Amino acid sequence: MSSSLDPVKLLHRLVELYSPTGQEAAAAGLLAGEMRSLGLLSRIDRVGNVVAEYGGSGPTILLCGHMDTVPGRLPVGIDGGRLYGRGAVDAKSALAAMISAAGILIKEGFQSKLIVVGAVDEEGRSRGIKNLIEEGVRADYAVFGEPSGVENITIAYKGSCRLKIICRTKTGHSSASWLFHSAVEEVLDFCRGLQGIHFPEEKTESKFYSLTSTVTQIHGGGRSSTVPSICELHADFRLPPAVSVDRFLQEVSNAKDIYHRSRPSVELEVKVEDSCEPYEADRDSLLVRGLAWAVRNVKSRQATLLRKTGTGDMNLFGAKFGVPAVTYGPGDSKLDHTENESVDLEEYLDSIRILQRGLLKVLELHHRFTGK
Repeated sequence: MSSSLDPVKLLHRLVELYSPTGQEAAAAGLLAGEMRSLGLLSRIDRVGNVVAEYGGSGPTILLCGHMDTVPGRLPVGIDGGRLYGRGAVDAKSALAAMISAAGILIKEGFQSKLIVVGAVDEEGRSRGIKNLIEEGVRADYAVFGEPSGVENITIAYKGSCRLKIICRTKTGHSSASWLFHSAVEEVLDFCRGLQGIHFPEEKTESKFYSLTSTVTQIHGGGRSSTVPSICELHADFRLPPAVSVDRFLQEVSNAKDIYHRSRPSVELEVKVEDSCEPYEADRDSLLVRGLAWAVRNVKSRQATLLRKTGTGDMNLFGAKFGVPAVTYGPGDSKLDHTENESVDLEEYLDSIRILQRGLLKVLELHHRFTGK
């Protein structure tokens, strides 16, 4: 039996529940109960995701947002038409909008299958979406909740490959440094070589369509009179859509072999700490067209299709199953993880209307072009 839901109260209650990565249980309990009251069959899976389903026929549409936030409590309240608090923009407003839109669709007798997920660990290692994939949760269309801005639809994210590089050398006195290899200098030299890797498909003038990277940590060295014999460096490489993780790692392996041949006494170890394939949706897919239509319908403006240099759960699901997937949600992503995290409530309510009308349009287009 479905009931009405106050979207602002839902968001306020969800933001009030402090849920940094690993502490999402209270938020999961709240959302499971709310979705049951809307007519969805909800459960909490083995890693803590809330998974709720409605309907059984027609194409399956997945709506997936994440419950976890970065650490750091913030005061929660409404002021000047904005709701403030940790998670208000990243990304509880997107998740609450999905649940609210699903509630409206169910009340209207939506003629398809909905799967609504509150995922855990998006800010960590994405255990939530990885478990959904392992459990075989499938969909014909998927929308992931992150702050794109109400008039924007994110259709692409770069991939990522996080490396730990360990360099070991023989040590000696720094007064005769030319006789030895400094592990600190060698690991930096090797990393600079990796940062120089490029592929023919790249567009070097574009930060999205080119390989970019940053050194995130470096540990090494000791007494000032000793040539460092060990150094550990962590680097984050961001991959454009044309470059898979395997293809990048093959180039890393080649670079390591060349480096070893030129410096046989220097030991290099390269470990992959985490990786995620890039993903770019077809801008002409029925999902993109349906949501773009809804943006025009609600906001009387053309939707902007975004390609972002970050990564998200969309990458994992879209790359695995090859189904149309986008990321959408209210809010300004520049406020992510800041002390001023907040969302405009009018934008939040507009995003609910866009999701509700957009999914109806996706279903209409699906029937028109597939006959199913």
